[in-house]
Amino acid sequence: MADEPALDEVVTFTSDLIRIDTTNRGGGDCRERPAAEYAAARLAEAGLEPVLLERTPGRANVVARLEGTDPSADALLVHGHLDVVPAEAADWSVHPFSGEVRDGVVWGRGAVDMKNMDAMILAVVRSWAREGVRPRRDIVVAFTADEEASAEDGSGFLADRHAHLFEGCTEGVGESGAFTFHDGAGRQIYPIAAGERGTAWMRLTARGRAGHGSKVNRENAVTRLAAAVTRVGEHQWPLRLTPTVRAALTELAALYGIEADLTDADTLLDKLGTAAKLVEATLRNSASPTMLDAGYKVNVIPGEAVAHVDGRYLPDTEDEFRATMDRLTGPDVDWEFEHHEVALQAPLDSPTYARMRAAVEEFAPEGHVVPYCMSGGTDAKQFSRLGITGYGFAPLRLPEGFDYQALFHGVDERVPVDALHFGVHVLDRFLRTA
Repeated sequence: MADEPALDEVVTFTSDLIRIDTTNRGGGDCRERPAAEYAAARLAEAGLEPVLLERTPGRANVVARLEGTDPSADALLVHGHLDVVPAEAADWSVHPFSGEVRDGVVWGRGAVDMKNMDAMILAVVRSWAREGVRPRRDIVVAFTADEEASAEDGSGFLADRHAHLFEGCTEGVGESGAFTFHDGAGRQIYPIAAGERGTAWMRLTARGRAGHGSKVNRENAVTRLAAAVTRVGEHQWPLRLTPTVRAALTELAALYGIEADLTDADTLLDKLGTAAKLVEATLRNSASPTMLDAGYKVNVIPGEAVAHVDGRYLPDTEDEFRATMDRLTGPDVDWEFEHHEVALQAPLDSPTYARMRAAVEEFAPEGHVVPYCMSGGTDAKQFSRLGITGYGFAPLRLPEGFDYQALFHGVDERVPVDALHFGVHVLDRFLRTA
């Protein structure tokens, strides 16, 4: 079990990392290097030899390797990102980059996404150094830049340009999994991510005939775009159950003592109550219009109009997704990917998944572990280019009223100190046995 200093360090590291402003506004507007240097220094103090790597000045990543006792075993990647989404200080109860610890809670942007996990990794590694612990398999630790945007300066850069640092890695664990989900009826559910929908951020472009706003114009680009966006936004995507989602529905139905009729998944969701939130976004593909841009003056019909759509697709459905977008946009609107990443699926019968489940159950015997598919994406997508199978495992035991999913990118992001301690113990136990 992790030692007492690790429990103090995880709180200090979380707070310190929050105070390092690594806001990623997109378009390259971010500087993770100070946080990367902080993490690298903590690893070096534990006897590791971390390397800092940049594709763009200031956009630093950290990679280090712990040697295992079994050189024949496959290596395991443990990763977390250093950047965070923007936060408007005026909206918060405390300053989002204060890292304040108040009433047993650490406040600030990144407290759950995901400087808490970064701090857990550092605390566990340092605890092992003090105890002389060596894992069974090599463990590669990576702290990345740019996850909250394109990952081009982070995991994408590492996978494409520094693959040798991940030699032997066949599996990886990263963000968003093994957190407490309270169902409102006394049950505590711990979902472990074993899949992600693919990312399909798209640009829709309608072209027409520019002209005076007072004239009849049957080739109005704005009208064409608006019609296409409406079709996309109102489309009812068909049910597509992946193996991970099927397993999630089956295990949740068993937990609630109801029949798992997967031929009528929507009715099954209704019976699951609030627990349906864990799976409802991953029963189907989706495409959500998010941005519109057209024109420059009210009495001028522009020759071009542009929209942006956040699309997500399930494993093995990309061809269907593309064909559907072709049909919905129609002949007068072109579409293209602005950012496109693969969908992922990880096996549930692997020893690694079993060890994650066992580690959670040891420290949360009252909890119920279930698999789930993430509706969004993580750095696991880029690392999959190296043949690394990714799971979401950043353990937190949260009290009732702490809505983990609402705090992601939300106002007043925060994490209880007790949750960090739980995370250190669970991560330590899992990595010792992994």
